[in-house]
Amino acid sequence: MIKATALTLTLVLSPALAAAADITGRASVIDGDTIEINGVRIRFEGIDAPESRQICENAAGKAYRCGQASAKALEAFLAKSRPTTCTATGTSYDRIVGYCERADGADVNAWMVRNGYAIDWPKYSGGRYAPEQEEAQAARAGIWAGAFDPPCVMRGARCD
Repeated sequence: MIKATALTLTLVLSPALAAAADITGRASVIDGDTIEINGVRIRFEGIDAPESRQICENAAGKAYRCGQASAKALEAFLAKSRPTTCTATGTSYDRIVGYCERADGADVNAWMVRNGYAIDWPKYSGGRYAPEQEEAQAARAGIWAGAFDPPCVMRGARCD
């Protein structure tokens, strides 16, 4: 507990140190693009997942809670290989931003996009996940099977 508290204090007091830290532990899913490890919230860099309250349409045009589906898929994916390690690259609001991997080395950010549970957000990724998004679109995986609004639109934010 002392280690987690010290890490939390270090991250809160020094964003520069946060950007250099690796955070490892059992991840709790907050939503499709945010997890918490040892009391530290981490937002996946370069991707954007449907909001928790977001409704999408499946291939048959039926409404479903795509934000909830995204979070559940992330939870199941992370549960297959623990712990999760995130490399912090910066901060955004009250969270660390970074790239995460499961214990087996699987890239969590890329998996979410490749399986249609999140989209590449070029504004922050520089197109890093564009190949995974093309793969998801071609396979009509996840949200690409039907219709959806970009998550940033749901938040009332600018998407560019």
